[in-house]
Amino acid sequence: MKRVGLIYNDVFLLHETPEWHPESKERLIAIITTLKGSDVWERLVHIRPRKATFEDIESVHTHGYIERIKGFGTGYADPDTYISKGTVEAALYAAGAVMEAIDRCRTGEMDRAFCAVRPPGHHAEVDRAMGFCIFNNIAVGARYAQRIGYKRVFIVDFDVHHGNGTQHMFEQDNTVFYFSTHQYPHYPGTGDESEKGRGRGQGFTYNLTMQAGFGDKEYLFAYQDILHQLMSNFRPDCILVSAGYDIHLRDPLSQIRVTGDGIRNIVRCIISGQNIPVVFALEGGYDLDALSESVLITLREMMEI
Repeated sequence: MKRVGLIYNDVFLLHETPEWHPESKERLIAIITTLKGSDVWERLVHIRPRKATFEDIESVHTHGYIERIKGFGTGYADPDTYISKGTVEAALYAAGAVMEAIDRCRTGEMDRAFCAVRPPGHHAEVDRAMGFCIFNNIAVGARYAQRIGYKRVFIVDFDVHHGNGTQHMFEQDNTVFYFSTHQYPHYPGTGDESEKGRGRGQGFTYNLTMQAGFGDKEYLFAYQDILHQLMSNFRPDCILVSAGYDIHLRDPLSQIRVTGDGIRNIVRCIISGQNIPVVFALEGGYDLDALSESVLITLREMMEI
């Protein structure tokens, strides 16, 4: 059985959103409640997140953007993204959780980790909040991983929405590979298969678009065949995963039809044969039961039990 860490803290509940908002603290409450009621809870390595510094955040976001967020107050930073009194604190810990997970894997304390965090991150651009996201947690983690010695970072994003922010941050970089499967056309409108990177990063972005109605069969092909070959060619020494469970057939924000078995296969394909750190960070997923069930499935696969 693999040693798997769960990085979580109630600080993530400080990010308050309006009552109608799908990205609510109830998402994490449901996940933790489900995990505590399972046999997995006692087998996890429970880790407290660290708080990222603004210097850490500035590895992927502009100084001007960070200053705007620090002084924003409360309200909508974009039509979908709400900032409350506790949001910046939660967002710093969300990015820091990925950093902490990478450190713990590097020291050998655990083999893999799951960061149950919010606000999510993969829509956050270099200089603006977007799509429920404030700071790009996975991107901060990728730059941190490289700072402590990992040379080639592979990012997998299976959220139903394209991770525009993550792609744009690394699209000119040949040391970070970005692979995304996402419903298309769909929010945010980016992620066409013709987008393959730019400059020296040409060929290090791979978008695989999924049509409404696609499900387990199409995702298994994407992850078992295409992803496996891309990873073999790139030879990463660290894998970071934007884990968005809004691909589930019960999710209200998509038309993708992946089941629990499909989630299991995706995770299995990502981690299969990997003896390098693999860190998952929560992105989307808005049906509470489907979300919590999917995270439990993910952790079982990560543990290989």
